[in-house]
Amino acid sequence: MNAVQALVSAEEWELRVNVAAAFRLVAHFGWDDIVFTHISARVPGPDTHFLINPYELMFHEITASSLVKVDLDGAVVLPGAFSFNPAGFTIHSAIHAAREDAGCVMHLHTKCGVGVSCQEDGLLPVSQTALVLGHIAYHDFQGIALNHDERPDLVRDLGDANVMILRNHGTLVVGRTVPEAFRWMYNTERACEQQVAAQSGGARLRMPPDAAVATIREQARNRTGAAKLIWPPLLRLLDARYPGFRD
Repeated sequence: MNAVQALVSAEEWELRVNVAAAFRLVAHFGWDDIVFTHISARVPGPDTHFLINPYELMFHEITASSLVKVDLDGAVVLPGAFSFNPAGFTIHSAIHAAREDAGCVMHLHTKCGVGVSCQEDGLLPVSQTALVLGHIAYHDFQGIALNHDERPDLVRDLGDANVMILRNHGTLVVGRTVPEAFRWMYNTERACEQQVAAQSGGARLRMPPDAAVATIREQARNRTGAAKLIWPPLLRLLDARYPGFRD
């Protein structure tokens, strides 16, 4: 498997390491769903190729070499030992084809993320964590994402948002880079957890005042360096606890 590094560019290898790190972090935070969710990232270069997880591996097992490289038609570009999730291809290929800024796409089925996706009002602007997300898109459930006819609806509903709630399904985020996508997902999942925790007490929720909402959304637009700030310590955590992701 380490021979993959010799077959790809230095830029692609660095991307592979970061994508593998994202999978290991999802497992570390307990957000994985055996093998049934996915992360993808656009490969640098003139071709619209992207990396996606091997279907046969759990997230804590994924390495830089084991990622599958495919094109927008679903053809495997770099043959290897693994296949990929066809539902994952439907979702991710649609977004990578439509959004030039979609460097990385993450989709999860966490307990709280799915829980919020099943609520009529979706993710509420009740916490600071939810408010920093800004605009949140929504996509209605159409069944398991195996039908490519769903792709135009996904793209339309996502628009230019970075965060989308897939109703009755889970969460999805888009970032220009892997660290940026991970930051969006971390905030989204934390916001869902905080909402479910606040609701579980049974007390009436206190919503922030409008002036505070406007302030925090303006502040959030100016916090562009958060992803670069958090990624190095997260990689140090992985190197200390799960060092195999770089293989």
